[in-house]
Amino acid sequence: MTNSEEAYSSVWSAIGWDGEKSLSSAGFHFNRMRRHSRRLGMRFPEDLSEQISSLLGRIEIPATRNDDPSQDPYLLIVRVSSDGEVSAKGAINRKWPMKPLSGISLKAPTWDGDIRGTKHGDYQPYRDARDVAENNGADIGLLFEDGCLIDGDRCAPLLLDSDGVAYHPPHSDGALDSVSLQVISPYLEKSGIPVRQAKLTLGMIERSSEMIVCGSGMGIRPLGTIDGRKIGKPNGPLFLLSREAWSKRVISSDFSEFD
Repeated sequence: MTNSEEAYSSVWSAIGWDGEKSLSSAGFHFNRMRRHSRRLGMRFPEDLSEQISSLLGRIEIPATRNDDPSQDPYLLIVRVSSDGEVSAKGAINRKWPMKPLSGISLKAPTWDGDIRGTKHGDYQPYRDARDVAENNGADIGLLFEDGCLIDGDRCAPLLLDSDGVAYHPPHSDGALDSVSLQVISPYLEKSGIPVRQAKLTLGMIERSSEMIVCGSGMGIRPLGTIDGRKIGKPNGPLFLLSREAWSKRVISSDFSEFD
C-alpha cells in the first residue's frame, strides 16, 4: 500500500560513487532531485553540491567494493528532507551478471497527483517488488499498469522496436525520469537510434527486436525474458551502443554542472 504522507517526507537519489570524492553524472541526479522537490512543494538547498562535496570525505565506505568495470564501485544515497536537510550514506553496489536478465511482471504501485513519477520518500513498494521478483527466481520486477510497462523495480526499461526506434515509458504515465536514460540517449541518437517515449504495451514488448534495462547501480543490462517468455534477441545493437554510451558517463568531483 502506498503512503502519500511518507512520500512527501523527502526526495532522494542513488548515485554511483568511487568511494572517494567522485560521483557519476551527479549533475543529472541533483537536478532531478531539485525538480522533484519543487514538484512536491519541499524546500531545496541551493548549495546541495557544496554540502555533498563536504560530506564525501566523512562518509563510511561500504565493506564490499564492486570491481565490475561496467558498474561503479559503490552507491551514494543522497536524500533531501521536506525541510531541506541534506544527508548522504554509502551503500554496496551489488554486482549484476552480464547474461540476459529475467523479469517478472508485477502490478505497479500508484500514488496520487504530483507524487507519480518522482523519487520520493515512500519507495517501499519498489523494494517490495524487488523482493517478490527475487523470491520468484527473477532478477528484476517490471511494473505494469493497465497493460502497459511503467517502470522497473530499480531500473528503467528501453526497447528497440521493429521500426528501429528505441522507446521508453512516458514520465507523464508515472515512469521515473531516469538519469541513466538521460546519459545514454544522446549517444544512441548520434548512432542512428532515435529515442522516444511511448506506451509500452505487451504487444509492443513481444515484437521488439531487443530490450535493455538501465540504472545507476546496475549500469546497462540486456533483458532476456519476461514471465519466462523470450524478448527479442539480447546483446544486440541497442545493448552494445547503450553500454558504450554508459562507459562515457561523467565521473567527476566537480559538480558545477548542477549549478
